[in-house]
Amino acid sequence: MSEQGNGADGNGTANGEGTGPRMQVVAQYVRDLSFENPGAPGNIQGRPQIDFGVDLQARRMENEQFEVELKLRVSAKAEERPIFLLELVYAGMFALHNIPEESLEKTLLIEGPTLLFPFARRIVADAIRDGGMPPLMIEPIDFASLYQAKQAELQQARGSAQPAVS
Repeated sequence: MSEQGNGADGNGTANGEGTGPRMQVVAQYVRDLSFENPGAPGNIQGRPQIDFGVDLQARRMENEQFEVELKLRVSAKAEERPIFLLELVYAGMFALHNIPEESLEKTLLIEGPTLLFPFARRIVADAIRDGGMPPLMIEPIDFASLYQAKQAELQQARGSAQPAVS
């Protein structure tokens, strides 16, 4: 049997004091779920146009705990007629330990949604299927690329907002 170096208490800590960075899921929950189905029970001819949006928010709570919200918005239209609109806010409470302050935002907005996404994806697929539509399986999202793009966008906005020096 191999030793994994979990420390004295079996939780990756020695004598109850961990030194490595750690992110623990404390809770996961649906904060808000809305499904509008004006296209039911009509027949869908052809492939509908699907629009998908994602937004992330993180906020500090108490005792080194943070809440991360993954907001998903999915709408479908066929021949300019709305078929359905789904909005989901799926959240998680995370306890962060030994993560430097400068890495908190990156950790929360990449690792948090990465852990939450499979559960949110299932809720979206089930709600759409239960609404009488074929289930929609959202492709996995690269939250690291999403974070980097948002950071670049913010940096560009800051650069263009600076007054010209004369």
